[in-house]
Amino acid sequence: MESVTNVMEYEILAKERLPKMIYDYYASGAEDQWTLQENRNAFSRILFRPRILVDVSNIDTTTIVLGFNISMPIMVAPTAMQKMAHPEGEYATARATSAAGTIMVYKDRNVVMQLVKRAKKAGFKAIALTVDTPRLGRREADIKNRFVLPPNLSLKNFEGLDLGKIDKTDDSGLASYVAGQVDWSLSWKDVKWLQTITYLPILLKGVLTVEDARLAVESGAAGIIVVKAVHGRLPVFLDGGIRRGTDVFKALALGASGVFIGRPAVFSLAVDGEAGVRKVLQMLHDEFELTMALSGCRSINDISRSHITTPWDPPRVTLRL
Repeated sequence: MESVTNVMEYEILAKERLPKMIYDYYASGAEDQWTLQENRNAFSRILFRPRILVDVSNIDTTTIVLGFNISMPIMVAPTAMQKMAHPEGEYATARATSAAGTIMVYKDRNVVMQLVKRAKKAGFKAIALTVDTPRLGRREADIKNRFVLPPNLSLKNFEGLDLGKIDKTDDSGLASYVAGQVDWSLSWKDVKWLQTITYLPILLKGVLTVEDARLAVESGAAGIIVVKAVHGRLPVFLDGGIRRGTDVFKALALGASGVFIGRPAVFSLAVDGEAGVRKVLQMLHDEFELTMALSGCRSINDISRSHITTPWDPPRVTLRL
């Protein structure tokens, strides 16, 4: 897809190619979708403070996440049912990037244990535990479309676990399925329990407040995805709204250790399979590298809070020359 020049264009192309029910499932959010829009809009309110006359002939975008060296602080987020986008689904995405495991906590703890064992056996290096979805948001597009998994697909990860299937209902089949399976009583004690059944590091996905970030530290989590409030005691990852390399730079300047992309990977997968995901990652890498150069940063460690300005910053003192 030589004509694609930025990540957003893949969503336009995916909308043309995917059935409406499937596109809406990937693209929509809950209710008024305010958070979905704000994820993007928030980045536009953060401005750059570039430093000049820095030798940027050699830019190093590599970093370390959970002890593993990676080429850039851009990773692919856990995203369900990718075979709706492309026949090769998660296989294609895994070939395009280093995959990380994710689970939701089910009422039957034996199911959780089986999923964790499978993740370890498959060679995953971490578990991403979704902690902000005791109940699925009211996704109105899915309700209108009577969302149900296409008949040629199944929840492959749950084969042999007797968890039923996503059936057609009067609203969203997915919402009905999740309501019957996910444990609404999930609490901090379950985070500690999860550590007793695996040595894999556990990332908590969906931490939104300072108070919960501190509890994540106390619970023994290896990292959190979304908010900064742990004073360097845990790596923090941002998930949501990343569409440009400039967004990646801004996230790191605010204190993130890395970012995750979800929809860009799925939309590019729908358009061009593995090659599409590879191109999205390459475009984000190149944009991020360019932003580093224009900001006077030669390595990830050079990126600091002083390289950006935000609406909530106190007024800066202007030096008089």
